[in-house]
Amino acid sequence: MSFLIQQTLLYAVPLMLVALAGVFAERSGIINLALEGIMIFGAFVGVFFVRLMQGVDVFASAAKSGGWLTLQGLELLAMLVAAALGAVFSLLLSFASVNLRADQTIGGTALNLMAPALVLFLVRVIANQNTLQMATGDAASWFMIKKTTLGFDRTADLGFFGNTFIHKVYLATYVCILLFVVLSIILYKTRFGLRLRSCGENPQAADSLGINVYKMRYAGTTISGALAGMGGFVYALTTANCASTGDVAGFGFLALAVMIFGNWKPLNIAGASLLFGLFKCIAASYTSIDINGDGVFWLKELSAKVSFFGAHFYRMLPYIVTLIVLAFTSKKSRAPKAEGVPYDKGMR
Repeated sequence: MSFLIQQTLLYAVPLMLVALAGVFAERSGIINLALEGIMIFGAFVGVFFVRLMQGVDVFASAAKSGGWLTLQGLELLAMLVAAALGAVFSLLLSFASVNLRADQTIGGTALNLMAPALVLFLVRVIANQNTLQMATGDAASWFMIKKTTLGFDRTADLGFFGNTFIHKVYLATYVCILLFVVLSIILYKTRFGLRLRSCGENPQAADSLGINVYKMRYAGTTISGALAGMGGFVYALTTANCASTGDVAGFGFLALAVMIFGNWKPLNIAGASLLFGLFKCIAASYTSIDINGDGVFWLKELSAKVSFFGAHFYRMLPYIVTLIVLAFTSKKSRAPKAEGVPYDKGMR
């Protein structure tokens, strides 16, 4: 059960963060379909930064001597860099949507097409292959927190809570959860959040009260880009062994589904992310999931007994669930009224 919870969190947390990224953009009135592309770009930037920093003496020495605090600092720095470059990348969507009043759906699709092509080109230039990896070691040896890292003996039993939330975990997971909570409070409990949401509901009324709609939409999309870039790197770090391949397994589009299923509300989004994270976990690890801890891997056995429940079925499962959920919930979802509509100060 500990393994199932840990793996579910690894998939759910970046999904949750990127879904919140979509909320910030759409609550300001901009449809951000470019979440997938920004995640891909953020993953590349974060992995490339880690690769560069591995050559710096302080981090190389920390890896050799087991200086885990220094390595956790590198992990946080990489998250910040990925967020910063994700925000910069999202400015392309902001400029096209706000200044040029271009179709936001087409703008987001263009970024989704450009990001993997750009990343794969840069990866080929840097590494002369299709995958950009860490210079030495792997994500687990550099960044994973284990019980021995915290001073416990290798054979020590930390109990269910310790084995689940302390042993073999990444600091990035808990940082993202904290960030999700803080930004959700900012969005719904602060003056800035109220102004941002007003621009997505009735920008003309917001403008009449002295709120600069253009600036708020830039702010919402920039925050969205930062969160998506960070989410892309966290995904690459925790599930792809800190490697960039120009792909994030459709997580950006899954995040859009989670956002719609969650009705643009953070609490609902958190629950939906856990649901989708669970199915992604099953798809990736069904052969090693022991739910009851009795040594019986019944999903693997089911796959062996019934050909229908094969590896391909489990891999399709998250996306099948996405389609089913959206089919039953999309009609009840209430999107911001002014999302996707270019703002014109002359209209009333």
